[in-house]
Amino acid sequence: MSTEPLRIGVLGAARIAERAIVDPARITGHRLVAVAARDRGRAEEYAAAHGVERVHDSYADLLADPEIEAVYNPLANGLHGPWNLAAIAAGKHVLTEKPSASNLEEAIEVRDAAAKAGVAFMEAFHYLYHPVLRRLHELLESGELGELRHVEATTNIPAPPDSDPRWSLELAGGAMMDLGCYALHAQRALAPWGGGAPRLTGARGGEHAGMPGVDEWLEADLVFPGGATGTARCNMASDAEDLSLRVVGSLGEVTAPNFVLPHLDARLLVRTPEGERVEELERRTSYTYQLEAFAGLVRDGIKVPTDADDAVESMRLIDDAYRAAGFAPRPRTVVTPPAAGPSA
Repeated sequence: MSTEPLRIGVLGAARIAERAIVDPARITGHRLVAVAARDRGRAEEYAAAHGVERVHDSYADLLADPEIEAVYNPLANGLHGPWNLAAIAAGKHVLTEKPSASNLEEAIEVRDAAAKAGVAFMEAFHYLYHPVLRRLHELLESGELGELRHVEATTNIPAPPDSDPRWSLELAGGAMMDLGCYALHAQRALAPWGGGAPRLTGARGGEHAGMPGVDEWLEADLVFPGGATGTARCNMASDAEDLSLRVVGSLGEVTAPNFVLPHLDARLLVRTPEGERVEELERRTSYTYQLEAFAGLVRDGIKVPTDADDAVESMRLIDDAYRAAGFAPRPRTVVTPPAAGPSA
């Protein structure tokens, strides 16, 4: 297994990047070669604060940097697709925040471009790489919980300010894009125990006040081929945070109190006829496990479950949920990045 550090470029100075790439890179020994932001001054402050080696004037300049081999994209949702495509065109490997694109059509375009270019592509559903989720899946695999019967995934947070890009339809915002994608993905990840991937049977939702077409909350109903049912809930203006996952089997059930950020609450609450118990897993961050998996993909070709094909299927279910709840899938954000050829 290769130990050569990844040479990473960061698109934007997003708040999430600190915990999602800066801290994990420091822990695992990978290099943050460069950062670019819409405002160079902000990028310079970011680089100085987080030990990034240099700053570029633009995203396109960063993609043209021959030393950078992999790009982390934490931009607003609507900018994932365009800049993922630009990074792929520049010959860079890509770790993108979720979702990978604004809608299914764009996600397919990103997947096909990555395949044609032969670059590694990974969608940042970091939660899936943490021991909490791996142990939850082990409990199902062991048979202790019996056959899968029902899944409840909830992703609720208090409202960000109305100026937040997560509320912007033009930037592919909405509760389902920001939060519900986790709830749906967690359901899809249970396909091995549900007889296959779940399909949507219905959904309902409500708009954020004063923002037509932008979902404040959405609930989706699903069914697995084996007969198990699922509910995926998201609310981006909730009274309290709830990021829980409950899995019910014919012989017992297990709950992860915070499956989205398992390093903040690394417990599993298990209930069977033999009694109740609490399992405490590691509190190392899910983002660190994710970066290790991305490095394994880039350096050694070790496959990851959140690849470009998985990103397409996630986006397909997101679009289905939007339509069923009376919303349109998110529009593509029009961006015309300057052309950048493959780096040396």
